[in-house]
Amino acid sequence: MSWGTELWDQFDNLEKHTQWGIDVLEKYIKFVKERTEIELSYAKQLRNLSKKYQPKKNSKEEEEYRYTSCKAFLSTLNEMNDYAGQHEVISENMTSQITTDLARFVQELKQERKSNFHDGRKAQQHMETCWKQLESSKRRFERDCKEADRAQQYFEKMDADINVTKADVEKARQQAQIRHQMAEDSKADYSSSLQKFNQEQHEYYHTHIPSIFQKIQEMEERRIVRIGESMKTYAEVDRQVIPIIGKCLDGIVKAAEAINQKNDSQLVIEAYKSGFEPPGDIEFEDYTQPMKRTVSDNSLSNSRGDGKPELKFGGKSKGKLWPFIKKNKGATPEDFSNLPPEQRRKKLQQKVDELNKEIQKEMDQRDAITKMKDVYLKNPQMGDPASLDHKLTEVSQNIEKLRLEAQKFEAWLAEVEGRLPARGEQARRQSGMYDGQGTPTANSCAQDRESSPDGSYTEERSQENEVKVLATDFDDEFDDEEPLPAIGTCKALYTFEGQNEGTISVIEGEILYVIEEDKGDGWTRIRRNEDEEGYVPTSYVEVYLDKNAKGHTGEVKKEIVVSVPFCRGVMLEDIGTIAEESEFSFPPQVPLVFVPSVCHLNKSSKISAVYDLLLLLERGP
Repeated sequence: MSWGTELWDQFDNLEKHTQWGIDVLEKYIKFVKERTEIELSYAKQLRNLSKKYQPKKNSKEEEEYRYTSCKAFLSTLNEMNDYAGQHEVISENMTSQITTDLARFVQELKQERKSNFHDGRKAQQHMETCWKQLESSKRRFERDCKEADRAQQYFEKMDADINVTKADVEKARQQAQIRHQMAEDSKADYSSSLQKFNQEQHEYYHTHIPSIFQKIQEMEERRIVRIGESMKTYAEVDRQVIPIIGKCLDGIVKAAEAINQKNDSQLVIEAYKSGFEPPGDIEFEDYTQPMKRTVSDNSLSNSRGDGKPELKFGGKSKGKLWPFIKKNKGATPEDFSNLPPEQRRKKLQQKVDELNKEIQKEMDQRDAITKMKDVYLKNPQMGDPASLDHKLTEVSQNIEKLRLEAQKFEAWLAEVEGRLPARGEQARRQSGMYDGQGTPTANSCAQDRESSPDGSYTEERSQENEVKVLATDFDDEFDDEEPLPAIGTCKALYTFEGQNEGTISVIEGEILYVIEEDKGDGWTRIRRNEDEEGYVPTSYVEVYLDKNAKGHTGEVKKEIVVSVPFCRGVMLEDIGTIAEESEFSFPPQVPLVFVPSVCHLNKSSKISAVYDLLLLLERGP
């Protein structure tokens, strides 16, 4: 079955058919290209959808993804992102393996088709030329034959006419012979042209055309095979990503199966547990008795009406309210004392972890600078070692500041976890939020509220030292207090940047007023003017107290600030126990401000650390 033998006379139809085949191939290329664009658009939309629902960093949404259901949703978003990537792979592979190759193949096909049909037309033109030559020689032969016949007839007529001279007859005979010879020559030429044409025609229909049509047939068959292979590739490209897409879907199913409703319920408890115990029963208050009524220990709140005094804690601070009483909105204290015990512990632990990471980062930077300085010392041509001193000093100061900050939060954390006695007043002073001057009993009540080991609050301890403080009916935000009097002056030894709430920034060499001494927590309260006051580290200033100033006791502080590395198991009870079993005298009159630094110590190291502390205590303040 060959086009050259079966379709020898269908040159024009074959030309149209091959052009149609190329058009079909180009249509398929366009189809695949549009498919790749759809895949890219779909992948982009999937990625945008996944990105839209991703949790924003440092936002409340990020905290919500602690729940297993939210984690499953986050896994779904990540898997959809990978799913979108597979559609991008489909688009890329179809472009490289189908559209690009087919576009190049179409160009080659067009060139080959053009060359083959050009050869066919050239053969056709040659046959037409041969045919015209044959027709020309045939017409000439026909004309010469007619002329020879007429000349012969004229000669015969002249020869039969008796009136015609012999010379005219001879002339007519010669003319007839000439015409006859010309007819013979035309005959020979026509015979030669006919023979040549038949030969050319035989070669055309049995050699040239079959060869050209065979090439065209092979070209068309290659086109058909190529489009079939492209369709297979089209399917294979999709099939190649099916396992990965299946893994994406399996990941979504696995994430869904990992959802644990019990775990989520426990997380809700951890997130919102206040640590308070439910209020007890309200006791009956007998108004028929003439005796003075007192508020019961388990009352939900103190009465404010009828001109009765209201118990207030810590000056302006009311202490912790019951869980269901609406709290006044305001700035968040640095020690998170506005939060319930359990939530406060978690926030403090988080803050300690952050500070430790920052300290480690600064220490790594210091080590790097130190190594660079050593390199400069060994190779002066690489740089000046003195140029790194300023940076090294700055990093060391940052480390010291961060350590002080970490110790402060570790102390608050230890207080919340019940490892230390309550330090309500000191914690408030360190956080810069203690701005009221309450009575000692009221402060003790607030401390009891904040430092209950189990996170609950009862009024039994505060009831023992209950005092009545006159209260006003207007809101606390409108209470005005007289500014504290200055009890001396101080000179800033170093520059301090007060970035935390309650602190104040000072510049080296600056002279300021002291309005509250260091009470053992390492902070001194100072004032620059009527509107600027706050706390600075005591080690950053040199204090000059006025002995005649109001508020100065004139006594040496009997407090010891101790900062030693203890593990979580070290309690103040350990100090008392070891003190009783040792030769050290434990001075009960000296209050102890204990600032632990959490670490991991064995039992012998723990006892050694306690002994070191007792040595300090025996030497006295």
